[in-house]
Amino acid sequence: MPCSQPADRPVSTVPVTPADALGAGAKRLLAVDRAIDDLRRRVPVIITDGVTSHAVAAAELANDATLAWIGRLGAAAPGLAITAHRARTLHIRPTGAEVVVIVGAQGLPESMGLPAAAIATLVDPTADLAHPLRGPFEVAPGPAHVGFGAALVLNRLARLLPAAVVVPVNTGDDPAAFAARESLLCVTVEDLESYETEAATALIAVSDAHVPLGGAADARVIAFRPADGGIEHLAIVIGDPSRSVPVLVRLHSECFTGDLLASLRCDCGQQLRGAVEVIAAKDGGVLLYLAQEGRGIGLINKLRAYQLQDQGYDTIEANQRLGFEADERIFLPAAEMLRRLGFEQVRLLTNNPHKVTALQHHGIDVVERVAHSFPPTDHSVRYLETKATRSGHLL
Repeated sequence: MPCSQPADRPVSTVPVTPADALGAGAKRLLAVDRAIDDLRRRVPVIITDGVTSHAVAAAELANDATLAWIGRLGAAAPGLAITAHRARTLHIRPTGAEVVVIVGAQGLPESMGLPAAAIATLVDPTADLAHPLRGPFEVAPGPAHVGFGAALVLNRLARLLPAAVVVPVNTGDDPAAFAARESLLCVTVEDLESYETEAATALIAVSDAHVPLGGAADARVIAFRPADGGIEHLAIVIGDPSRSVPVLVRLHSECFTGDLLASLRCDCGQQLRGAVEVIAAKDGGVLLYLAQEGRGIGLINKLRAYQLQDQGYDTIEANQRLGFEADERIFLPAAEMLRRLGFEQVRLLTNNPHKVTALQHHGIDVVERVAHSFPPTDHSVRYLETKATRSGHLL
């Protein structure tokens, strides 16, 4: 049975469209968006696949009150779901699965062997040096339930570390009613698995303004708002590019530290401003400014990755120790924005072959890759070397 929202939760005084009037896709986006907010507020969320249900809490935010709450809901002792990347850091023997569930650890008390203080140090690798890793860890046998993977997806969407306290709950045959009785939100595995695709295809252009830029006075900024209530993606259209010939395009993921603060750790600021100048010099084109900071892991997690890089790990190693993939970005929103703007063929300004294949996968014809690189600084040399040697960037 699909999840619904509990009737006794506080509601906004702003008029909204009743949930029953929304389409299926909009309902899924609404359910996940609300679940993200609750997860970030330390409120458990019910995740169900229609047969089995679990209560889930964000591991990095868990405190004793959260653990007591989720423990009361559960039909068994809670476990800690982490990615295989993080499990490898904790020296847990590989299981071949993408999700590992810790159910106990030597020397740690409490029902699951993991009190709140211990959970924080287990899931955050920036604490590994200050708090030596504890173990050995007792791991749940067999493959992790699909709901555990969905729990990690929810944490990642919330820009939190991909680690979750999880516990099975007896909801009977109506998880939505169970969630409502507990004043909790309920989402399905299907909701979470379809979320990024639903959000990308539901983008809406909400504003279009002339914004003269340094290096490109004839520029317009068009804001595309996702239906999930997330951060807007921006299309910067420079000049008046023709729709009848391949347009010069740059996909630029937002980088607060590089774009705004002119950080020397990366070349993002150089790439952004350089792309504006190149596109203007080539008779126009499009720069898409995508809301996916830190290769899709968010600003806070990017700063955590910087801490790990200062300990000697490269960019990819740092992301994986945090529990993420080397690159968590998706480029479907970029493809959708280009289509909305009327562009089907592009000349892509990039050194990243993955962007070429990703756009092509999403139906945009990339007729040419145009090189786009800048000299390294003393602080960015290793970063750029890692992109070239480990990520295949053509620098």
